[in-house]
Amino acid sequence: MAVLQTTRLTLSPCTPSDCADFINLERDPEVMRFLNGGHAVDRETIGADATFLMPRGTEPYIWTARRTVNGAFVGWFCLWPESEGLAELGYRLRRMDWGQGLASEGALALVNWGFASGQYDKIAATTMAINLGSRRVMEKIGLSYARTVMYDGPDPIPGSEHGEVWYELTRAQWTRRQLAEIEAGLAEADRGEFASAEALATVVAKYVKPDRPA
Repeated sequence: MAVLQTTRLTLSPCTPSDCADFINLERDPEVMRFLNGGHAVDRETIGADATFLMPRGTEPYIWTARRTVNGAFVGWFCLWPESEGLAELGYRLRRMDWGQGLASEGALALVNWGFASGQYDKIAATTMAINLGSRRVMEKIGLSYARTVMYDGPDPIPGSEHGEVWYELTRAQWTRRQLAEIEAGLAEADRGEFASAEALATVVAKYVKPDRPA
């Protein structure tokens, strides 16, 4: 697992020192709305059959997200291997950090890492059908709707009667998107459409990779 950097976030493999921040996330009923119906989680009393992830900071495949500028905790992202070649994307952010594009920013970083370095063939994500905010994140980062699975487990929560939706992105689809972005960036460079030298340098860094040593 690598440390990932985005425009505003630093995503680092989680450590036990992150656990208190993780627990505070679970204590916010709004954060838990589409996971357990909106109940603050008490880890001391919750049953072992809980269907949602409660990281302690010792797990692999989980990245802690903090604002690069000041180290403030934002949430966590995960890219969990489900089988050979398939990983499931997940994320949980503090309520005060919603609506700022941070979920999309962090999730896209994991998707790109998953295909470029993790060597996955497909990345999937799931949420309740009524969770429109999370669905928008999945669509924004390039995942496409695949199917709806109706909930048939115990203890249904409000909205579970509409089922859970699955979104997916394959390596081939991701590669085509990357190539399209490269072509768009090079076309922009040809037109000289840059506001500053810094903007030009950003495109060069993104699309022009250094030669590998022989």
